[in-house]
Amino acid sequence: MKNNTEPTFRQSVDTMYNRASRLLDLSPGLEDKIRICNATYTVRFGVRLKGKIQTFTGYRSVHSEHIEPVKGGIRFAKSVNQDEVEALAALMTYKCALVEIPFGGSKGGLCIDPREYKDEELEIITRRFAYELAKRDLIHPSQNVPAPDMGTGEREMAWIADQYSRMNTTEINSRACVTGKPLNAGGISGRVEATGRGIQYALREFFNHADDMKKAKLKGTLAGKKIIVQGLGNVGYHAALFLSTEDDALITSIIEKDGMLVNAKGLNVQRVFDHLTEHGSLVDCNEGKYIQESKNGLEQECDIIIPAAIEGVINIDNAENIKASLVIEAANGPITAPADEILNKKGIVIIPDMYANAGGVTVSYFEWVKNLSHIRFGRMRRRQEETRNSLLVKELNRILKTSGLKTRLSNEFIKKYSEGAGEIELVRSGLDDTMVSAYQAMSEVWNSRDDVDSLRLAAYLLSIERIASTYHAKGL
Repeated sequence: MKNNTEPTFRQSVDTMYNRASRLLDLSPGLEDKIRICNATYTVRFGVRLKGKIQTFTGYRSVHSEHIEPVKGGIRFAKSVNQDEVEALAALMTYKCALVEIPFGGSKGGLCIDPREYKDEELEIITRRFAYELAKRDLIHPSQNVPAPDMGTGEREMAWIADQYSRMNTTEINSRACVTGKPLNAGGISGRVEATGRGIQYALREFFNHADDMKKAKLKGTLAGKKIIVQGLGNVGYHAALFLSTEDDALITSIIEKDGMLVNAKGLNVQRVFDHLTEHGSLVDCNEGKYIQESKNGLEQECDIIIPAAIEGVINIDNAENIKASLVIEAANGPITAPADEILNKKGIVIIPDMYANAGGVTVSYFEWVKNLSHIRFGRMRRRQEETRNSLLVKELNRILKTSGLKTRLSNEFIKKYSEGAGEIELVRSGLDDTMVSAYQAMSEVWNSRDDVDSLRLAAYLLSIERIASTYHAKGL
């Protein structure tokens, strides 16, 4: 049970903001303007299900409109409340500024457990919620663009996009009203994996910085590093899968609500995920040792922890017992403000959520641009690139042959070099560039200023400065 002195999620975000704003020369009015949530709309609507009317409560919070449209996911969970939604909206503002995505911050939520409803019932509820938001321009391609979050996915985003289109039949850019859609409904390749892939790129870049690794008391590469993943949902699954199969990291423990699975030699993430998907539980999964009591799962020996589920899982009660060298926040707000201080004092490096899980909003931005341009990325370039590269390969082989050398370019090289970049390659390239650039900016601030003791503080400083500059440009 959490200590009763633990701040709320919103208080934690504000505390971390205040630590950074004290180091900047902002006017009191501007400091408040950047921190305070602009508006939160609460909607209560009725839906007739099984012969009776049920009333649902939902929220859409707009934290900052310094740049429009504002951007942020919609989550379906019983725990959704105004404090949580406003905290998440604030994080979206700071996150977009940090990774230089031209959106303000927003967030939405519906107090509902989607598992309690049939698919057709959930569609009716989602469409009605979308209607209530859209008629107030809280869903709009140029004002407020939602995306998936906890409890929602491609299906829900397709319903929302279709509902908006029905309400705005002459809006040519209606598909851009929401991101995270299926490919056949205007989505983009790589969006489902985006946040998990961003975690991978963030860790890769961290391991390219010797000074930062030294602060975390880590050496070498990701290969062989022992990683604990808390939450095997979309984000945790993709991050764990890519790190284990492409970077040779060892996923030694996966923690879920009903227990955890442990294997010191490394878990087969795909098999664990398949078992969890089929059975809804880690029980009887033979990929590792199942332990029902997972309360202290994050306190196991490891190199890296990836909390990828909900906020506040590392808090006052367990922060002192964390043994990892590095924590990368795949979820939003998994470390409370007091726990953040404790981990920093212990010398544990934290790659903060506002950077680490920015892969989702980055690829959402690409999808939004794709919807506005009405053309698939790579469509006008791919074949031209392949033709040009093939000409170069042929000419190189001709030169090698006429020079009398027996050496030829390998078929594998020719195949890879000759391929033009399609949508998925361009999306991954853009995501990688975004994550690398943002990390380098954070690391520079972290290592160049004596008053900056963490990557989180560096991230907030960069974000606030960029937001302040936007307001100054507007004359505020």
